[in-house]
Amino acid sequence: MTRAILWDMDGVLVNSMEFHYQAYREVLSEFGRDLPREEYLGSLIGLRNYVILQRLLGDLPQEEVERLMAAKEAAFRRRVAGNVQALPGAAELVRRARVAGLKQAIVSSTPCENIELVVDSLGLRSMFDTLVGEEDAQHGKPDPEGFLVAAERLSVPPADSVVLEDAPEGIAGGKAAGMRCIGVTTTRPPQKLAQAGADLVVPSLEDERVWQLIAGI
Repeated sequence: MTRAILWDMDGVLVNSMEFHYQAYREVLSEFGRDLPREEYLGSLIGLRNYVILQRLLGDLPQEEVERLMAAKEAAFRRRVAGNVQALPGAAELVRRARVAGLKQAIVSSTPCENIELVVDSLGLRSMFDTLVGEEDAQHGKPDPEGFLVAAERLSVPPADSVVLEDAPEGIAGGKAAGMRCIGVTTTRPPQKLAQAGADLVVPSLEDERVWQLIAGI
C-alpha cells in the first residue's frame, strides 16, 4: 500500500538542469575551466556540489569549496526565479496524490533554499508535507539517508513509500531504503535506471502506469 510519494526535484518535478549547468559554468569560469555539456549530463548530475567541484577542480581548501558552493547556488537561484516550469505530468500527479490523501516529500541533493524557491514558483508548496534538502542528510544519493529522513518525518514506513527519480544514484538510494522506485527518463537512458533497480521506467509522469503502480491497480 502506498502512503507516501518521495519526489526528486531536478529532472523529475522540474527541468532545471540547464540552470544548474549554466551556474556551474559561471563559477568555473573563475578558474578558466570549461564544462562541456556532455560531461555534466553524462557523469555529474545528481551529485552534491562538493563532489562535483572536487571532480572538476581537484582538492581545494574547505573554505574555498564552501565559497564556490554558495556562489553556484546563488547563480542558480538568479536563473531559476520566475523561469522554472513543471515537467509534463508532474504538477498533475502532485495534485492527484494530494486528493488521494497521500503524503508527499521532496528529497533532493540541492539546498533547501532552492527547493523552497522552486515549489513556491510552481505554486505547489502546500502540496508537500516536508522538504528534505542537502542540509538534512549528511550523505547524498546513492546513500538512502535522505529518503529515510523523509519517511521518518512523514511517519510512513519505507515499504509504503514510492520514490520518483531520474538518476541511477537516486534509484539506488531509494531501493537501499527499502522503497519502490519509478525512474523517469528525463536525463538518463532507460537501461541505466533499470540497472539501478527501478520497479518501473517511464518516459514521463504522464504515463498512466505511474499512477497504477502508486495506487496498486
